[in-house]
Amino acid sequence: MAEDDANGLPTAWLFRAGGSGEREDFNLERGLASCGWGNVSDLRGYRSRSDIEQVLRDSDPNATHMRIVMRASQLWRLREQVQVGDLLVMPLKRNPQIALGIVTEPYWYNSDEPDPNWRHVVTVDWKRSDVPRTAVKRDLLDSLGSLLTICTITRNDGKRRLHRLLATGDDPGAVPVSAATDQVGTASSAGGGDEAESTESDIDLEQIQKDRIRSHIEENFGGHALSRLVGELLKAEGFTVDVSPPGRDGGIDVFAGSGPLGLDNPRLVVQVKSSPSPVDVKVVRELDGVLSRQGTDQGLLVAWGGVNRAARSEMRNQFFRVQVWHADDVIDAVFRNYDKLDKELQAELPLKRIWTLARD
Repeated sequence: MAEDDANGLPTAWLFRAGGSGEREDFNLERGLASCGWGNVSDLRGYRSRSDIEQVLRDSDPNATHMRIVMRASQLWRLREQVQVGDLLVMPLKRNPQIALGIVTEPYWYNSDEPDPNWRHVVTVDWKRSDVPRTAVKRDLLDSLGSLLTICTITRNDGKRRLHRLLATGDDPGAVPVSAATDQVGTASSAGGGDEAESTESDIDLEQIQKDRIRSHIEENFGGHALSRLVGELLKAEGFTVDVSPPGRDGGIDVFAGSGPLGLDNPRLVVQVKSSPSPVDVKVVRELDGVLSRQGTDQGLLVAWGGVNRAARSEMRNQFFRVQVWHADDVIDAVFRNYDKLDKELQAELPLKRIWTLARD
């Protein structure tokens, strides 16, 4: 069991499940954490990190020296440093949630897996798979915004807070520490003296800004105000919209249809849940009942905090009938349609487009 400071807690590792979250379900359903790099064979066959560097250099001769070193460092860390009892945190891309688990078996090579990008794994007991991002304070969310696939979380008392998040589902915030004991690095990628530490260039700026926009919307568009925002977004996307007034709505927060009167297909009934917690399967079934009563074929569930695993499973059976927008989907719709929103709404949600250098 690795320990990276004096408080005795096992190391907390950030693991990413692909740029678009393509390995999330695989990891959660199989109790694994896989991390790509299909161009490298079983890590147990390499004697040193420099051997891995050479394989990476041969497979990608145009990569910079620093990129090769960083990739090899992460793979060597996976083989040598991730140990039984360590905590793994996996920010999810497909839901605004975070998964947390405990390593139960160190690195092994899953040679039976057909896709070589899914073969480098550790075995994990995923204790929590739907902790809402809103349960995590902004400074720790920023630390979880590292672009590295594997790194430790140390800054702002991150390790202790992640262990508390695993135990209780809440982030207690950082405790003050002296300058002598403060830990360096947003998300430390260093596992040895010559390994580069994470820097601003290793931070997922897009995700960090989404988290901050998410916080602003939560503070300013709670309850019925979120229904109003969703209605304006659907209107900007070409629907004729009727937003139900505050109060009892019979399970329908927004009616949206095509054509000048909103009577043409596609027609949607929309249920909006502004809670930061994931909604359960009961809500999905209620929406299905509303669709039947309204004689409408399609429904949209806006679940700001996402949906839990049971609800996701239920929705797979209704893929062509019910779809879900979670917080990131709403934010993406805002980005798509911001220029079409009225000035009053823009004033409530003031955004400015900037350009930044794209990263791999």
